[in-house]
Amino acid sequence: MGKVEQINALENGYGIQYLIDSAYMILKNPIYVVDIDYNLLGYTDVPVDDRVWNDLISSGTFSQSILELLAQEGFIEDFTNADRSIRIYSNAMSHIRIADRFFDGAGNPAGMIVIYNSQVPFDTEDEATLEKLADKITDEIRNHMYFITLTMTFYEEKINMLLDGVITDPLLYNSIVQVLYHNFEDYLYVAVLDVAHEGIMEQVHVDRLAYFKSLLKTQYPLHKLSVYHGYIVMLMSSANQSIYASPFIHTYVDLFERNGLSMGISSSFENMYELRKYYDQALAALKEGFSGNTGQRIFIHQDGMS
Repeated sequence: MGKVEQINALENGYGIQYLIDSAYMILKNPIYVVDIDYNLLGYTDVPVDDRVWNDLISSGTFSQSILELLAQEGFIEDFTNADRSIRIYSNAMSHIRIADRFFDGAGNPAGMIVIYNSQVPFDTEDEATLEKLADKITDEIRNHMYFITLTMTFYEEKINMLLDGVITDPLLYNSIVQVLYHNFEDYLYVAVLDVAHEGIMEQVHVDRLAYFKSLLKTQYPLHKLSVYHGYIVMLMSSANQSIYASPFIHTYVDLFERNGLSMGISSSFENMYELRKYYDQALAALKEGFSGNTGQRIFIHQDGMS
């Protein structure tokens, strides 16, 4: 039985560590698994003479210096652009490695699996074998609440970091931004949503923001949401809806009127690193719409608007 068939025969239901340990017996090389936020989920307990491996295993995540090294060596860019497994060579790292990604139950990128050739040389079957192992991990985590929560938290944190100007360097952050692009194509839009809060205590307002963010996520699962400075922020793609067409407006308006929600929508853009500019557009559209007091709930940025 070949390696791929052996991996395929492994049972699900025993956790990621079981899959890694079993795969080690088949592949004879050390493996680690991290989630999309680079938190260590499992690894083979064998010594590896490698700076990246030792940094990850000792701290449970990648340090900033290791992330910079991975970016400078082209690992992040190559991995981000690969459809599936890639073989990685680098003079700055001790061993050749193969990396692949796995996904949560909704098909969102959930993490990365990496194998080193530190004990036996790779052969031509190893890429396909690691892909099968990544598929096994995808099956293993499909209904895990950890990954459902992780994905939503990841989107929120990264949207807010873009808005705060923390994420600016494409070399270092491109893998993070690519996760935000997942399921999106063509043009992007950002919406800013206001939840009625006049006369409501601050903590109650915070709870209402969390509730309505959850409601919108349930209604529109392909959008990515955050809470930022007292507003709900929603990233949308032209792949999800025709933003300026009336069906888009009509799908929201009843929900908004019944719940006291209002929304400003930016013009279209393509570069996620310009998110703050288009957030400001959407917020301006929302405030301009309010000042007009026309009874509308949804306002679209117009050229020339302040």
